Amino acid sequence: MIKRTVEISREPAHLAVRREQLLILRRADSDRRRRLPANPPNLAGTIPCEDLGVLMVDNRSTTYSHHALAKLAEHGAALVVCGRDHHPAGMFLPISSNTQLFSRLDAQLGASKPMRKRLWRQIVVAKLRAQAKALAPLDDPVVKRARRRILSLSRRIRSGDPENIEAQAASTYWPVIFAHCQSVRSPFRRRPGDANAPPPNNMLDYGYSAIRAAMARSIVSAGLLPALGIYHRGRSNPFCLADDLMEPIRPLIDRRVRGLAERWELELTQPVKAELLDVLTEEVECGELRGPLQVSLTRYVASLVRVLTRESDDLLIPESSRPE
Repeated sequence: MIKRTVEISREPAHLAVRREQLLILRRADSDRRRRLPANPPNLAGTIPCEDLGVLMVDNRSTTYSHHALAKLAEHGAALVVCGRDHHPAGMFLPISSNTQLFSRLDAQLGASKPMRKRLWRQIVVAKLRAQAKALAPLDDPVVKRARRRILSLSRRIRSGDPENIEAQAASTYWPVIFAHCQSVRSPFRRRPGDANAPPPNNMLDYGYSAIRAAMARSIVSAGLLPALGIYHRGRSNPFCLADDLMEPIRPLIDRRVRGLAERWELELTQPVKAELLDVLTEEVECGELRGPLQVSLTRYVASLVRVLTRESDDLLIPESSRPE
């Protein structure tokens, strides 16, 4: 079943649960009800808890009941909380109830360095091919040359990417992906996490965070540790594995953001955020199957488990099903 991605930002809300339904209640500072009535007059909507995949909350006055947080975790939903700058500031994930948790953690912890290098090569190759596909619709000689160079670089990547070809491709990709968007200042510089960076960095960061949350949710559900990465390492980063696995998925957001920038939509309005979050329902190819990205992320992580347990050598990495 496709899990829903829900975003709360328009007005302050209180989130509660009754009969396995998440209740979204309009909240006022004067509201001091101790008991929830049968038909709350401030009810904005209800969602079955089992339908939720990712809940993005971008209103600082939103409150939660303990029961709501517990139910979200029980049903495997990821809660993402945005800060003052509207960028995600934290994530609440369920503790895995996977029946093979111990054996999978053991396999993850026991992954050899050569295995991690081979996995990273597959991820980087897929990322460069995805970047080339994101550039394909642009009919411009400069962009076409950039695309050919990225594809050429993808064929040179060795185990572990010792030549850092990923960075070489990035220096070719970023100057051209938004080259025809008059709304984007030139030269475009990608500065992840910089709250003062000019648009479309704001939309890129928001979209990437949605994918990161969905990826982390799939990782935890599979019984793996999201902090133990393949390539990324960081004492302060609890989602290194999510950051590794999402690399080939990022161009799906780049392509959407370019479409928004072409329409001069540069602010994180509710319609813009809804369009970015909708990437999780976009149809992609994963191996021989097609389906929504959110479902394909589960297949992607399952393929990683098979590699870690030495049942397979290859990852099944989702890629856009749009024609080039």
